Amino acid sequence: MSPSDAPISWKRNLAVAWLGCFLTGAAFSLVMPFLPLYVEQLGVTGHSSLNMWSGLVFSITFLFSAIASPFWGGLADRKGRKIMLLRSALGMAVIMALMGVAQNVWQFLILRALLGLLGGFIPNANALIATQIPRHKSGWALGTLSTGGVSGALLGPLAGGLLADSYGLRPVFFITASVLFLCFVVTLLCIRENFTPVTKKEMLHARDVLTSLKNPRLVLSLFVTTMIIQVATGSIAPILTLYVRDLAGNVSNIAFISGLIASVPGVAALLSAPRLGKLGDRVGPEKILICALVVSVLLLIPMSMVQSPWQLGLLRFLLGAADGALLPAVQTLLVYNSTNQISGRIFSYNQSFRDIGNVTGPLVGAGISASFGFRAVFIVTAGVVLFNAIYSWLSLSRTLRPSSSQQTEQNRTAPE
Repeated sequence: MSPSDAPISWKRNLAVAWLGCFLTGAAFSLVMPFLPLYVEQLGVTGHSSLNMWSGLVFSITFLFSAIASPFWGGLADRKGRKIMLLRSALGMAVIMALMGVAQNVWQFLILRALLGLLGGFIPNANALIATQIPRHKSGWALGTLSTGGVSGALLGPLAGGLLADSYGLRPVFFITASVLFLCFVVTLLCIRENFTPVTKKEMLHARDVLTSLKNPRLVLSLFVTTMIIQVATGSIAPILTLYVRDLAGNVSNIAFISGLIASVPGVAALLSAPRLGKLGDRVGPEKILICALVVSVLLLIPMSMVQSPWQLGLLRFLLGAADGALLPAVQTLLVYNSTNQISGRIFSYNQSFRDIGNVTGPLVGAGISASFGFRAVFIVTAGVVLFNAIYSWLSLSRTLRPSSSQQTEQNRTAPE
């Protein structure tokens, strides 16, 4: 038996994909604590202008990712998911290095757009693992995989803040590029996929993807749920560093403090996501999704009333424990309601909706903070999450999750 014909260990691929998602998430978030400070260093001054440009550089990456994701998803269904992982990691490494030599905010904005155009490592990793795992373990596996990206994304700011305080802002971009190149090497050497390329004529046409699903309305509602989750998350991101600076007062290590507060949800998500994913396999991911949304509302409201950075950090830790279950629950429901033939496109469409939320959220957060102050952002975000909880409950109550007897294993050939 040749190596290419040997059975694939989905558990090994899951472990390697987890590491790749962790490195990618950490690389992206290394620069997040000081992104508004870097915009300021590139020549933007004034509270309103700084808020606007911070929102733009956050948002444009996700806008271009939303545009490109369906194309990359279709290519993944034709050529395989591993090659998409390699393309993404290497492309992002090059762009991130160029960000370190940007001379003005317009150059930085263009590079952030290119970063979104060439991204997509984590959704392709999700699609790869979703096509290899036994279906009855989808919740646990995708929950575990999500902890890679989430913990990397939320532990990265701690390292980014320390590096920025020690070496300055620009060197962090070169360190980030090195991390992404390491992700490329790990993926190249360790990920295995037996994929037979198909011609464009053999593929299901894009307009037929949703109509081929058993529950197209449910899948569309899950896309919308993903978008709203990201609107809520993204609305806080561009103002977090500035909010922490207001709470902390005049301190010299503001980048470290803001990085720490941005990071603490990652620790909570790392602990909660696999356990809640496994619980979702038993009781249903739809129940986990609704409960986590309600808990998030109850934690966002007091964030608008905190008086110190440490109070904010404690609430964000608890929020991370709840948020760690949201996207894995949505992804598990997508696995239950799609097939391997179209999984790349289904996950890419979900990524596009996620990116639309990522575009909208920072702009909404920046606009609200510019008009009404930082604290108002948390109140509005709580309202958005409450709407999402009600919308998700109504959508899911119309369509019951398919029973295990209906969950045929014809699309899951991986060994237990």
